[in-house]
Amino acid sequence: MNSKLIKELPELVENQVISQDIANTIERYYQSKPSDNPNRLFTVFGVLGSILVGLGITLILAHNWDNFSKTIKTLFAFTPLVIGQIVVAFSILKNKSQTWKEASGAFLFFAVGASIAMVSQIYNIPGNFANYMLVWILLCVPLIYLLKSNALALLHIIYATIYACNYGYAYGGKAPWLFLVLSLLLFPYYIKLLRSRPKANITSVFNWLLPLSLIITLGSFLIKFEELIFLSYIILFGLFYNLGKLPKFDNLKLRQNGYLVLGSFGTVVLLLIASFRWIWDDVLEIVSFSGKETTAVLVLLILAVFVLVYLFLKKRVDKFNLFHFIFIIMSLLFFVGLSNDIAPTIITNILLLILGINAIKIGIDKMHFGVLNYGLVIITALIFCRFFDTNMSFVIRGLLFVFVGVGFFVTNYVMLKKQKSKDLNDEILAQVQQDENNILK
Repeated sequence: MNSKLIKELPELVENQVISQDIANTIERYYQSKPSDNPNRLFTVFGVLGSILVGLGITLILAHNWDNFSKTIKTLFAFTPLVIGQIVVAFSILKNKSQTWKEASGAFLFFAVGASIAMVSQIYNIPGNFANYMLVWILLCVPLIYLLKSNALALLHIIYATIYACNYGYAYGGKAPWLFLVLSLLLFPYYIKLLRSRPKANITSVFNWLLPLSLIITLGSFLIKFEELIFLSYIILFGLFYNLGKLPKFDNLKLRQNGYLVLGSFGTVVLLLIASFRWIWDDVLEIVSFSGKETTAVLVLLILAVFVLVYLFLKKRVDKFNLFHFIFIIMSLLFFVGLSNDIAPTIITNILLLILGINAIKIGIDKMHFGVLNYGLVIITALIFCRFFDTNMSFVIRGLLFVFVGVGFFVTNYVMLKKQKSKDLNDEILAQVQQDENNILK
C-alpha cells in the first residue's frame, strides 16, 4: 500500500480537493492492491544478514580449526557451499521474493569464496590472491543472471576491481587484461538495467560504480609505461563525459549521471595538474612508445572519438561546450609536449579559463546554481594554482581573491533574482490560463 499517499488523503479531503467518497475509494484500492515491489530496506538487511551469518560461521570454525581432522575440515569446507546452493535452489523453484534471491545469492557468493580458501588451505594447493579472486568471481558470474541479483552484480564489480588492483599494482606490474573480460561478463546485465529501469536507484549506483572501477584500475594497465598514464586518463575522462551526454544518460539528474560528473571533474583535475610546467618536463623525457599498453591507449582513444562522432550525428554536441573536445586537444598537446614544454603549459591554462567561463554560461542558461558555481570554482582553482609558480605580490593575490569572491556573490545573486522573476511569470501565466479556462466553461 502506498502509505505516503494514504497519509495525505485526510488533508486533501479537508481542503476540498477530493471528496470523502473518493478518498475511501483510493484507500480501499491501495489496501487491496498486492505489492510486487520488495521492501528495499528488508532486502538490504537480508543481504547484510546473510553476509554476517556467513562470517560468523567462518569465525567459529576458524577458532577450532586445528582440532579437526582433515576429513572433518573438508566437510566443513563444503557445508556452507551446499547450504547456499540449497537455499538458492529453493528461492528459484518456489519463486520466492527478490529479497530471498538477493540474500541467498549473497550467502552463496561468500560461501564459494570460503570453500575455495578452506580447500586450498587443507590440501596446501599453491596459488596467489589474484588467481583466487579470479576463480571466485568467475564461478559466481552465472548467479547474477540466474537470480537477477543486483547485490551479486555490485559484488562482482567490487571484487573484479580488487582483483585488477592486486594483479596490476602488486604483482610485478602485469596488466590485468582479464579484468576486461570480467567487465564484459556484466555488460548484458547493466544494459538490461538501463533499458528497463533507467532512473532507478540501483541503476544510478551502477552509473557511478562502473566508471569509478575503470578509473581505479586503468593505471594498473600502464604500470610499466607511466608516461602514458596522463594521456590515458585524459582520454578516459573525455570518454566518460561524452557517454554522460548520450540520450540515455543526459536526461537523468546530475546525481544519477556518474559518467558526466566524473568525466567533467576528472578532466578539470588533470588540467589543473597539467597547468604546471613540471608535468610537461616529464613528457619531454619520453623516447618511444611500444607494447600492448600503447595499443590499449589507442583503442581507448578510438572509443572516445566514436562516441563523440555518434553525438555529432545525433546533434547532441554543443559546439561551444569545450568539455566535448578537450580529450582531443590534450592528446594533440601531449605530442607537442614531446618537443616543447612551454606551449602546452600556456594552452592548458587558457583551456581551463575557457572551461570555467563555459561552465558559468551553461549554469546561467539552464538556471542551474550547481553548474554556475562549478565554473567559478574552476577559475578560482586556476588562480590558486598560479600562486605557486608566479611572482605576484600578496596585494595582487589578495585582490584576485576579493574579485573572485565578489564574482561568486554577484553571479549567484543575479541568477537568484532571475529565477524568482521566472517563477513569478510562470505563476502569472498559469493563473491567466486558469482564468481563461474558467471563462470558457
